Amino acid sequence: MKGTPEEPLCGFSRGAIQILQVNGVEHPNGVNCLEDPELREGIKEFSKWPTIPQIYINGEFIGGFDILLEMHKSGELESLLVKEKIVDSTDPK
Repeated sequence: MKGTPEEPLCGFSRGAIQILQVNGVEHPNGVNCLEDPELREGIKEFSKWPTIPQIYINGEFIGGFDILLEMHKSGELESLLVKEKIVDSTDPK
């Protein structure tokens, strides 16, 4: 992401953190790609995804902010987070 979960430095990074938190992720992890130009370019090559932030859940690449937003809207994100045991389905949000 650009910035950190505590201080996102772009609207898409901020939006991604907000979506994760709304879905019950209390402490999302993030790596500030602005601190390392090699990381910033390398992550794009690794995932074959051109934009940042890039969302990974338990090591699996999910997509960028647009994909995360669509998953949130459809309920797919919540189901995935429960399945991956990142959030508890019995916890109220």
